[in-house]
Amino acid sequence: MTAPLDPDMFDPVCPSGLSPIRIGDKWAGMIIRCLEHGPRRFSELRIPLRGITAKALTKSLRALERDGLVQRTTYPDGVRRVEYDLTLLGRSLLEPMDAVCAWSREHWEELLDAREASTG
Repeated sequence: MTAPLDPDMFDPVCPSGLSPIRIGDKWAGMIIRCLEHGPRRFSELRIPLRGITAKALTKSLRALERDGLVQRTTYPDGVRRVEYDLTLLGRSLLEPMDAVCAWSREHWEELLDAREASTG
């Protein structure tokens, strides 16, 4: 069994919308990070993704599944149980995502300055 997801794994001060490089929709990159260490249930994913609605999470998971990045497994035990996990294709995104995160950390102030200049 994988360790529980950290409810604070995503800094609310660091919105995904600021990232100039996006995979899928607003939530896809964070969902992929949540699945990095193994399969998760829908309710587990909602813990660190506090700002996501159930509808938006469902939509993002379906899009990731459609694109071959996530697989959905339904277990036929007594209580219906569904888990989501990265496919090999989805796992192949982890290294490029690490590079994008490192680049974003290095250029964070420039990104903030550019965003503020364009709105002011």
